[in-house]
Amino acid sequence: MPNKILVTGGAGYIGSHTIVALLENGLEPIIVDNFSNANPDMLERLKGITGRDVKFYRADCTDRRAMRMIFESEKDLKGVIHFAALKSVAESILQPGRYYQNNLNALWTVAEVMQEFDIPNLVFSSSATVYGQPVELPVNENTPLSPPTNPYGNTKLQGEQYLRDLVTSGAAIRPALLRYFNPVGAHPSGLIGEAPLGAPSNLVPYITQTAVGMRQQLTIFGNNYNTPDGTCIRDFIHVMDLAEAHVACLQHLLRASDPGVETFNLGTGRGVSVWNAVTTFEEISGKALPYQFGPRRNGDVPAIWANVDRAQEVLNWKAERSFALALEDAYRWQLKAAS
Repeated sequence: MPNKILVTGGAGYIGSHTIVALLENGLEPIIVDNFSNANPDMLERLKGITGRDVKFYRADCTDRRAMRMIFESEKDLKGVIHFAALKSVAESILQPGRYYQNNLNALWTVAEVMQEFDIPNLVFSSSATVYGQPVELPVNENTPLSPPTNPYGNTKLQGEQYLRDLVTSGAAIRPALLRYFNPVGAHPSGLIGEAPLGAPSNLVPYITQTAVGMRQQLTIFGNNYNTPDGTCIRDFIHVMDLAEAHVACLQHLLRASDPGVETFNLGTGRGVSVWNAVTTFEEISGKALPYQFGPRRNGDVPAIWANVDRAQEVLNWKAERSFALALEDAYRWQLKAAS
């Protein structure tokens, strides 16, 4: 019988792609989602890709009673992948209280219920924002952490510290902290992809929505950074590579015997500027994008990209898909979604 894995936030962007990867690797995912940043039709889209009905609970991870009922119903769970969180940097600056309340309470509740039901394996969705303004490039897992430049990043940093404190206390929990860089792209079927509710806060959906006419023009925030072309530099990773990293990490935890905290950067190891992302999209799509330069956004760091050696050595994983392919897949998804 396949190992059952609870996936909080499993109807969201990264979560839905990870559901596909889990099924492809013989695991049985169970989704928990409150649809605060996802669409209920995701379940049918997943079935269209996998041919499977994925078990689903509509619940909020901050609701301890609801989470206990789910764990009670799924007593043979082997692990949890915890995606459920609010995730917009810009929004977190405007609504810090909402981000601290939601993101930290959700993690606390999930981790405590896991201990109650003796389920140690936890894959935690963290972020490269914990590096703040990095003191060195590329950043590796031992790079000193700087104060994050926004409340969203602070919730991830505090979440990481909470899990470390749990392990130090002797709690029977085995967490892996996955520090994402910039997920982009979509499943090659075009059935699932990044579908932000409201105006996008990430670059690639803003590009693709502009390309299909949903947005009048693209705004590039800042062109006077100390970078080769003046725009920010990021490490863009295809979402399917990222999804497969979660499977590799979970399988690593299932083989592990000792408690402890493990940390992995998940990126490509290459930096791409915002301007280069725009011009690459224009090349692969054949469309000229209307754009304007705007002021810098609060909370943005000029440049960051990953050293990913540890994920390759320990998890036997590395990103395989190109940035151009990620843009092609994202555009295919956007065209289908707009039709």
